[in-house]
Amino acid sequence: MELRVLVDDPGDPRSREVPLDFPREWIEFADPADETHLIRADLTWLLSRWTCIFGRGCHGIIAGRSADGCCSHGAFFTDSDDEKRVRNAVRLLTPATWQHFRRGFKNWTDEDTIDGKNPARRTATQGAEGPCVFLNDADFPGGGGCALHAQALRDGVHPLEYKPDVCWQLPIRRDQEWVKRPDNTRVLVSTLSEFDRRGWGAGGHDLDWWCTSSTDAHVGAEPMYLSYGPELTALVGAAAYERLAELCAARVKQGMVAPHPADQL
Repeated sequence: MELRVLVDDPGDPRSREVPLDFPREWIEFADPADETHLIRADLTWLLSRWTCIFGRGCHGIIAGRSADGCCSHGAFFTDSDDEKRVRNAVRLLTPATWQHFRRGFKNWTDEDTIDGKNPARRTATQGAEGPCVFLNDADFPGGGGCALHAQALRDGVHPLEYKPDVCWQLPIRRDQEWVKRPDNTRVLVSTLSEFDRRGWGAGGHDLDWWCTSSTDAHVGAEPMYLSYGPELTALVGAAAYERLAELCAARVKQGMVAPHPADQL
């Protein structure tokens, strides 16, 4: 049975979350740089005014721990390249910039499992019930929030260069699948969509609050396809993103048929 998190109390931020099922607009196009790569994109999501409000009204995913944002748990690595990139970034941190400084890969990661069977490594937490080890307290002299994110900004690079894949990709969901067409040709379909509560699996319905469905977080000054341009480029490539941006801009001019219901602008 699926749990519903919407509540009637107007003082509860969950009451401002919209239902998960509503009409969406999609676009599908070929990657200009690769004829075997097809992009499917949720325009309702990418044209929404969602923006990260961490430290600016974020309610957090666990009740009473709004300061954690979505960092209340460790982040699982997607592959060896992800691990390597984060390893290199961690070497740049010091006790002055990382509140919970730990030396050595095995000291700032833990062995865990995603499916209950196969082992998987993730970033460690600050204790059995604590948030991610890289989360600095708001009053930490070296700066609050993600230590890796802050280090990237100090170094003049985009945070996606330093943070685990799952951290910089959220709340965009990319699914990829090789598809055989009726003429026996094969294409890699990359689907870009909203990482809503269902994206977390059954446990996503138990989160105390989730931003993508909340009007509180749909307050961006520009559409997501612009504000998340670097992330989208990293997910599908420069040529595909450029084409996506052209299509999104054209759709804005025409007027959306199915806008995101959490947009209140």
